[in-house]
Amino acid sequence: MSSDPIVAGTDGSATAEVAVDKAAELARALGARLHVVAAYSSASSGAWMAAAAMTVPGVVDDASAARQAAEEIVDRTSARLRQRGLQVATHVCQGEPAEVLMTVADGENAQMIVVGNRGMAGARRVLGSVPNRVSHHAKCGVLIVPTS
Repeated sequence: MSSDPIVAGTDGSATAEVAVDKAAELARALGARLHVVAAYSSASSGAWMAAAAMTVPGVVDDASAARQAAEEIVDRTSARLRQRGLQVATHVCQGEPAEVLMTVADGENAQMIVVGNRGMAGARRVLGSVPNRVSHHAKCGVLIVPTS
């Protein structure tokens, strides 16, 4: 019998992948399915394109391009995790990353959300970084992984 799932978010960055790898380690130990989540918005598709290592000159920032880049990120991450024998589900959702993570966790009845600590220091913490918002508002457990 497997335990309740674990949710981890990624933007394709090296620091996000450190947190995803910790989530994978926990999922394996607990016999849980790992849900890999990427959030996107039309305003940030340029960043998503860079994160997905897609150098496409003249790409118009829109939700479609951002979604495609986010899908490539979760596909790459989930393929890597499945090669390790993990049960993985993916979610690509438009919205603010912290809200998307918590919505997926609620919908999947997750036992835990795993996020990296990047962005918790200084002014970004005051402004509401993803780990800060998730740690204060999630309805399930939260593990904040040191990634830097």
